[in-house]
Amino acid sequence: MAFDRRTFIGTTAATGAAVALAGATSTPAAAAGQQDAGTKGPRTYAFTVMGTTDLHGNVFNWDYFTDKEFDDKAHNDVGLAKISTLVEQVRAEKGRRNTLLIDAGDTIQGTQLSYYYAKVDPITARRGPVHPMAQAMNAIGYDAAALGNHEFNYGIPVLRKFEEQCDFPLLGANALDAKTLKPAFAPYSMHRLRTPCGRDVKVAVLGLTNPGIALWDKANVQGKMTFPGLEEQAAKYVPRLRSMGADVVIVSAHSGSSGTSSYGDQLPHIENAAALVAEQVPGIDAILVGHAHTEIPEYRVKNSATGKDVVLSEPLKWGQRLTLFDFELVWEKGRWSVAKVAAKVLNSNTVAEDAKITRLLSDEHRKVVAYVNQVIGTSTQAMSSAEGPVKDVPIIDLINHVQAETVRSALAASEWAALPVLSQASCFSRTAAIPAGQVTIRDAAGLYPFENTMEARLLTGAQLKDYLEYSARYFVRTAPGDAVDPAKLTNAEAIPDYNYDAVYGLSYDIDIAQPAGSRISGLSFQGKAVDPAAQFVLAVNNYRASGGGNFPHVPQAKQLWSNSDEIRNTIIQWVKAKGTIDPAQFASVDWRLTRAGVPVF
Repeated sequence: MAFDRRTFIGTTAATGAAVALAGATSTPAAAAGQQDAGTKGPRTYAFTVMGTTDLHGNVFNWDYFTDKEFDDKAHNDVGLAKISTLVEQVRAEKGRRNTLLIDAGDTIQGTQLSYYYAKVDPITARRGPVHPMAQAMNAIGYDAAALGNHEFNYGIPVLRKFEEQCDFPLLGANALDAKTLKPAFAPYSMHRLRTPCGRDVKVAVLGLTNPGIALWDKANVQGKMTFPGLEEQAAKYVPRLRSMGADVVIVSAHSGSSGTSSYGDQLPHIENAAALVAEQVPGIDAILVGHAHTEIPEYRVKNSATGKDVVLSEPLKWGQRLTLFDFELVWEKGRWSVAKVAAKVLNSNTVAEDAKITRLLSDEHRKVVAYVNQVIGTSTQAMSSAEGPVKDVPIIDLINHVQAETVRSALAASEWAALPVLSQASCFSRTAAIPAGQVTIRDAAGLYPFENTMEARLLTGAQLKDYLEYSARYFVRTAPGDAVDPAKLTNAEAIPDYNYDAVYGLSYDIDIAQPAGSRISGLSFQGKAVDPAAQFVLAVNNYRASGGGNFPHVPQAKQLWSNSDEIRNTIIQWVKAKGTIDPAQFASVDWRLTRAGVPVF
């Protein structure tokens, strides 16, 4: 489906008002167990807002990369089928009409199920299918969902088609049309809950998304949409919602609560701004937090203007948790006011999958399972990423080798053809594996769970040294002689695995006894010390190239080439073309951890 700018602009101007009016009557609720109008004492009403976030394409409790039921060390479960069971339990307890269900974004990317219906059998095709996430969320009965940054990974046409297929609004008050600066999506939705006393309760849901979209999905949104700060847009809309009669204002924010950014100063806005919104913008009662993939059952932030607590909650990713915001309201002076808000999370591993959801999408599930199990080649030996965070392992070399070879071929006829090509990659999953013998799509895809594309950037030897020093912050400083536990050696400063890069094509030591910033030694290329002024081509993913992780130099470096195909697909096509994966042709130990020159392993 081509991007139609007239349709885009035409729908954006009216979207907010249309959703507000539709939402005003879309959620009527009968009172259940509340104070009767004729009874003495305060009139009260209680209701519950349920929330999910970062579902990332998970419907079933299934891992398409391992082709078996999902499991982790904590025995969490995933998927909307599990969430559906929890939601129905809450509705049965509270009364269906005394509940709302919302989401904080990152819905249509993350599993092979969501990938299949964006790329293999796309929802944008003529008479194309309905996206499984839309089908499941419609069946469960979501009332609203904020946009996540990963909603933009497949381009605006896929997102618009998904929006069209949803029976609930996709909200993004800070997703604006780049030319008109009008909302590109509904900024908010309004919902009425009917009570036994006084007037109905009006609940406003304001959706905010992540400003990092402008960098991370620059190729898809540049010149089409712009993404101002969350605080700025919340300050604009919350008073408006209150003036429209909202008794309760809830923000669904695809933005963590830490106040930090992974892209440094490349945008003037904060990536993880939910707590700042709570502190700086008066009139908000609760915030459903997303994006950070952390579990926060309840977190209270005092608003600096009113002194009132704003309750934040972030349920764990992939449908592992369901947040419950329990509101208690009192009728006084002719209006409803919030007397109390509390939050908690429910664990989806305590319930069975809802058969209504699994039956609804059983055909889609079977299609994707068959797709990911297609054999595309063979491997001469088994490879695992289990030690990838602390050792140079062949399976990460495979990613880098494919990237470097692809870039080298792309630049072969260019003025940059004679420059050495290096490559960066991370251990994206500690459970990725390539078996000996037959290799399937799911094996290859499991190496690269993100929708990243590839670029080639021009860097100097000095810049690469800075890059590696920054990356090596990932390791916990460990003195010579201290016991080494690999499980406790990584993720210093809460740096995730995907923000530790190994650079393929160089040789170097990382001295973890040294402070961060002074750890790289013996940096060489083809046996010779790297000249700080020498030029290199770095094959790099678009997330890193656009500032993700705030690595130095790369975002400003000259772009020599870029590709629109996902790196995952590049790996799959490479395996198909080669037929056989032989680590002897690409694997080598080029980096190692040391302490005072002595190898750690």
